[in-house]
Amino acid sequence: MKMQDELRSFFEDNGVADVGFTCVEDGPFGEKSYAVSIVIKLSDAVIDEIGDEPTHTYFHHYRTVNAFIDRVLLQAGFLLERNGYRYIPVGASQSINKDGWNYNGRYSHKKIASLAGLGGIGKNSLFLHRQYGARVRLGTLFTDCPFEFETSKYISPCTQCNLCVEKCPSGAINGTLWQEGMRREDVFAPEKCSEYMKKHFKHIGRGAVCGICMKVCPYGGNNGSEKN
Repeated sequence: MKMQDELRSFFEDNGVADVGFTCVEDGPFGEKSYAVSIVIKLSDAVIDEIGDEPTHTYFHHYRTVNAFIDRVLLQAGFLLERNGYRYIPVGASQSINKDGWNYNGRYSHKKIASLAGLGGIGKNSLFLHRQYGARVRLGTLFTDCPFEFETSKYISPCTQCNLCVEKCPSGAINGTLWQEGMRREDVFAPEKCSEYMKKHFKHIGRGAVCGICMKVCPYGGNNGSEKN
C-alpha cells in the first residue's frame, strides 16, 4: 500500500470525515511542501443549540474536536516518520502573534483544504466543506512525503445568501464574495469578532467562541445538501 493510501485509511479508520492532499511552495519543507488536509464533522445537535450566543456545550465540543485533530495528526506523523519521512503538524487552533496580535496561525488550514479540493471559503470567512458546509473543523499536516494530487482553485460556494452578514452580532462580516487573492480582512474583520466575543461571551469559555455564523449558514446544513 502506498504511503498516501495508508494515511487516508488511517484517517478514515479514526473517524475523520474527509481527507485531501496538495502541495505548496511556501510551506515548511520549501517549494515541495506536501500537505494533508483533514475535515472533522461537528455535531449538528450541538450546533443547533446555538442561539444568540454560544453554549457551554459548544465550547466544550470545540475544544474536544481541536484536541482530537492535534492527536490524530500527531499519530499520522508517527506513521510518516516510521516510514522515513518528516512531518510538521499545524495546530488546530493556535495564534502565532510574534509580531503583534494578528489572529493568524502558522499556516491557513482553509487554504490547504481549498487547494486540496475539499470545499471553498464563504462570505463568513469560514471554510465550507463540499458536503457538510460550515459545520467542520480542519487540520493540516505538512510532510516531505510526495503525494499525488490535483490542485484546486479558491472558490466561494456562496450565492445570494447573506444570513451570516445579517446574523453576526459583531458586524465583522461585510458580505463580500470571496475571490482568489483576497485577504481575509477584505471579507471579515477578525478583531471585531474577537472583541465582541470577549465582551459579550466571557461567561462561556472566556469569550473564545461564538459559532452563530456557522449555525445559520445554509450551505450543507445538517443534511449534507446545498440550500442557498
